[in-house]
Amino acid sequence: MPHALLLAGPAGGGKRAFAETLAARVLCRQPGPDAYACGVCEDCVWRLSGNHPDLIRVIPEADREDRDDTAGDKPEGGKAASRQIVIEQIRDLQQTLTTGGHRGGQRVAIVDPAEAMNLFTANALLKLLEEPTTNVLFLLVSSSPKRLLPTIRSRCQTWAFPRPPAEAAARWLAERKVPDAAALLAFSGGMPLAAADLAEGGGAAACKRFVDDIASLPGKAPLRLASEWESWLKSKDSLASGFDMPTLVVWLQRWVSDLVSVRLGGPARFFPGQHGILHGLSGRLSVDAALGCYNEMTQSRRVSQHPLNARLFLEDMLLRYARCLQATAPAMRK
Repeated sequence: MPHALLLAGPAGGGKRAFAETLAARVLCRQPGPDAYACGVCEDCVWRLSGNHPDLIRVIPEADREDRDDTAGDKPEGGKAASRQIVIEQIRDLQQTLTTGGHRGGQRVAIVDPAEAMNLFTANALLKLLEEPTTNVLFLLVSSSPKRLLPTIRSRCQTWAFPRPPAEAAARWLAERKVPDAAALLAFSGGMPLAAADLAEGGGAAACKRFVDDIASLPGKAPLRLASEWESWLKSKDSLASGFDMPTLVVWLQRWVSDLVSVRLGGPARFFPGQHGILHGLSGRLSVDAALGCYNEMTQSRRVSQHPLNARLFLEDMLLRYARCLQATAPAMRK
């Protein structure tokens, strides 16, 4: 095994599950004949309880928070948990690795998502990769490996996790009796674990609401929809399921992506069941306007993690979308 692996591929393809399974196998003292961790030895018991001293997870603080009914009930003006891996976490990892392993065997450090680091944090991790401590396996999980420093990628052996064949993904979901599997799989870009996560979090109902809402534009007032979406994001169900602003913006970007595809004569990838609606809307757009609309949504996505004012952000985004549809409608009718 190399000292560092980069598990790279689209979100929802099982990279995190693979990293945890591999870490379990490395730490297990008596793996089974199938080469998986036994699940019953002392090391496995510690790992399953979340207390194995030789398994270090370096993840953003926001990912550590349990999403329960009290999620989001922070004091007014309270600081939200960071969505970034901060440099202090890498320094703590470095300090931990200066001492020997608790069990005298190999240790595993999982960095997930690896792209959630600024330049200073990434350089601190690079030092650890350049001068690896004995008996440490680094597992870097990334859905956007191109955002990593080239020097970090060069220090790792990359294992690719591509999008699985559609038939295999559909069969995997069918075996687990996931409801609305076909629609959720399409909506998730063909990634089965993402589709399963959506189903568990009530994703089918959320997707239906999103389609109904966005299809109502430009007839419905964008400012009114922005108000409704702000309330939607603040609801207990949304907070409990992890449905947030970045997720909503990604959904809108997928909708516009399908709008562009249909305008160019292609299929609807994410919303095949709404091809008729998309075809009707695409008739209002020139090719330039369709591509411009997609660029507008891309700009919105870049700042969706930290909007200064959620209501104003939603209003701006939906007004941009509605204006794209309205601006070229008269010309297209001529």
